Amino acid sequence: MLPTFDENGLLPPGIHVADTWQEFASRFGQTSHRQSLLLGMKSALGVLRQARCQMVYVDGSFVTSREHPDDFDVCWDTTGVDGDQLKQLAPLLLKVDKGGWDAQKLKYRGKFFPTQVIEGGSGKVFLEFFQIDKTTGNHKGIVALKLREIWS
Repeated sequence: MLPTFDENGLLPPGIHVADTWQEFASRFGQTSHRQSLLLGMKSALGVLRQARCQMVYVDGSFVTSREHPDDFDVCWDTTGVDGDQLKQLAPLLLKVDKGGWDAQKLKYRGKFFPTQVIEGGSGKVFLEFFQIDKTTGNHKGIVALKLREIWS
């Protein structure tokens, strides 16, 4: 079960696993706007799953108490991913620059980052970068989805 938000509307520090898509969608899809974001996310996650991605991590205002998040941020684990298949199915998910992220946001309503790529400003890999509150510098929580399990 996913933990409750802290006094700042964030998840407590750590990686919190949603056992099913239903659990995740129920927790973070409370408004029609959030449900629209979930549709885009689910579309891209289906493609990542086809390319053998096993784990993604969801961050950004989407996994906070914010009522109207602009988008979502997903960090996907590259371990075991068939890059050739992903390039065929959704080459946009391999774009790791501002132009690529802007295009991802248009198509999927959110942005996708490989876990092992370094975030330029911090020098941390995206998986670590996602767990730092950009406002305070404090640690915060993110949500993990095991793609092989959430839809089985």
